Amino acid sequence: MRLPQEIIRDKRDGRALSEADIADFIRGLTAERVTEGQAAAFAMAVFFRGLSLDERVALTRAMRDSGTVLAWDLPGPVLDKHSTGGVGDTVSLALAPMVAACGGFVPMISGRGLGHTGGTLDKLAGIPGYDVAPGLDRFRAVVREAGCAIIGQTGDLAPADRRLYAIRDVTGTVESLDLITASILSKKLAAGLGGLVMDVKAGSGAFMARDEEARGLAQSIVTVANAAGLPTRALLTDMDAPLASAAGNAVEVAYAVDYLTGRAREPRFHAVTMALCAEMLLLGRLAADRAEAEARLQAALDTGAAAEIFGRMVGALGGPSDFVEASERHLPRAPVVRPVAAERAGIVGSVDTRAVGLAVIGLGGGRTRSQDDIDPRVGFSELARPGDRLGAGDPLGLVHAADETAAERAAAALRAAYRIGATVPVAREAIIERVG
Repeated sequence: MRLPQEIIRDKRDGRALSEADIADFIRGLTAERVTEGQAAAFAMAVFFRGLSLDERVALTRAMRDSGTVLAWDLPGPVLDKHSTGGVGDTVSLALAPMVAACGGFVPMISGRGLGHTGGTLDKLAGIPGYDVAPGLDRFRAVVREAGCAIIGQTGDLAPADRRLYAIRDVTGTVESLDLITASILSKKLAAGLGGLVMDVKAGSGAFMARDEEARGLAQSIVTVANAAGLPTRALLTDMDAPLASAAGNAVEVAYAVDYLTGRAREPRFHAVTMALCAEMLLLGRLAADRAEAEARLQAALDTGAAAEIFGRMVGALGGPSDFVEASERHLPRAPVVRPVAAERAGIVGSVDTRAVGLAVIGLGGGRTRSQDDIDPRVGFSELARPGDRLGAGDPLGLVHAADETAAERAAAALRAAYRIGATVPVAREAIIERVG
C-alpha cells in the first residue's frame, strides 16, 4: 500500500494513477487513515490535472465498493434520476412518486446542497419527523411498500463518497467533471439500480455553465455508467433561471406539493419533470414510446396517484401522515415574509441564477462550512420569470427570512440578480438535448 501523499504527488504532477493506487486511497479515506487535508489535496490535484476514463471508472468502482452494494427483488424495474444541481430544482420530490405510480421502484440516494445549489436532502429535512438517514432495512421496506424512498447516504452506502462530498463543498472543487462523475455514479451503483437518467444542467445557475461543459459531463457520466454496467441516459436542461419559482428548502417542498396536487404547475418545471420521468419509463420498459410514457405520467398526476405515493413515502419515513393534505401546517415558516420590489419598470430579461442561490445561502438556507446547520424556513418564493412584465414596485418575489436585517440583505441581492429591460428575451427550450 502506497502512502497517500505519494498518490497525491503523482496526480499533482500529472501522472496517471493505477487502479490499485486509487483503491488504496479510497480505502484509506473510508478508514480515516487519509486525513481531511489529504483528501482536499487529492480533490484539488484531480481538479487541475483531471482523470482519464480508466481512472474515472476505477475511482467510481472504488467508492462504490467502500460500503454495501444493494440488490433488489422487486416486481418492477429499479430506476433513478440524478441532477447535477441548480437553483429551484425540486424535480426529485415530484419525479420519484410519479415514476412509482407508473410501476417503477425508485430508491433515490440524494445529497445535501453543494456550493450555490440546493440539496434534495436539505429540503426533505425540513419536513418534521422525516428520517433522511434510515437504516438499510427501513429503506428497503419503504421502497417496497411506497414504491419510492428519497434518503441520504447512510454509513453503509458509498461512505468514501460521503466524506469526499463534504470536503468538495468547502474547498472549491465542486465543479470537477471527474469528481462529479465518480460521486454521482458511486452512489447510484451502490443503490443497485437497473437504469439511471441524468439531468445535467447548463446556464448561469449550473456548475457547468456552458453547454459544451455540460455536454462533456453528460457524456462522461453516460460512458462511465455504461462501462460499469448501469444503463444510463442524460438530458441537458436549462438553468439560466431558477427552475421553480421557489428557491430554498421548505418553500421548495411546498412548491412540490402544489405541483403534485395540481394547485400550480409551471410550464418549464413541468416540461423538465415530464421529460426526465419519460426517459425513466422508457429505460425500465414501462412504456413503448415517449407518447405513452407522458400519457401515463399525466394520468398519475391527474388521478392523484403520485401525490398519494409522496404522502405515503413521507409517512413511512417518519413524517406527518397527513403531510400532503396539510403541508402548510407542518412546514416551518420564516418569521419575516415580505415582497422584494423591483426598482424600475420593464421586462425581466435575465437572471443571475447563481447569485440567487448564493442569496439563499446568505439567508442561512445553505452552508459555507461542512458543519453548518441550515435554516429550512428561509429562501424565496413567487420569483419573477424571464419575460415577465413588471411595473416599478412590483414584486420580484417574496423573501423568507429569519429577521429584518437578513431580509433586507437578501432583497438587495435578489434585485442585483435581475436584469430588467425593454425587450422580451429569447427563451431557449427547457430541454436542450439528449445524450446516450
